[in-house]
Amino acid sequence: MAAGKGRSPKAWTWIAWPLGALPLAWVLWQGLTGASGPDPVAALVNALGWWALVLLLVCLTMRPAARLLNVPALVIWRRTFGLWMFIYASLHFLAWATLILGWDPGRLATELSKRPYIIVGAAAWLALWPLALTSTRKARRRMGQRWVKLHRLIFLALPLALVHQFWVQKSGFGESLAFLAVALVLVAYRLRGRFLPGK
Repeated sequence: MAAGKGRSPKAWTWIAWPLGALPLAWVLWQGLTGASGPDPVAALVNALGWWALVLLLVCLTMRPAARLLNVPALVIWRRTFGLWMFIYASLHFLAWATLILGWDPGRLATELSKRPYIIVGAAAWLALWPLALTSTRKARRRMGQRWVKLHRLIFLALPLALVHQFWVQKSGFGESLAFLAVALVLVAYRLRGRFLPGK
């Protein structure tokens, strides 16, 4: 039975939570087993950021996919994947600040002055905070149309995250170009007005 046809789409929201947790379990397992390479700390930080960007794109894919596949439950999943995106982005920052910098203010100032991609990444992360804090149904009902406008911040976070990932990439740009191509397709669909307003 297709999701959203035989039962309420809300009945399928629980599936998105374990799906969102799978990459985190995989990243942690690689670190614990030594499968993450010669620099497990850098691998952990990079993997968390990579999955945050992937989940950002997944969030933007949910509404088009729901319409194309006729699976309304995918729109409900968008909120859950959005929260997972914020969790991965926050863990990315915390792992970097804790494991690499040790929360040293002097080192933080040096990193910010020498590596502008960190400023861009931090800006992307900060843009996600209002979305996470207003992700509840109660907040959406209370804010009304303002909620829709606020959650368009995701389109500010997207280019910032793409630039951050591009700068972090150390060898080759194929992956960055793939992310960019997916993002451009999703934004193009929205600009053409083929889907409902909102995220």
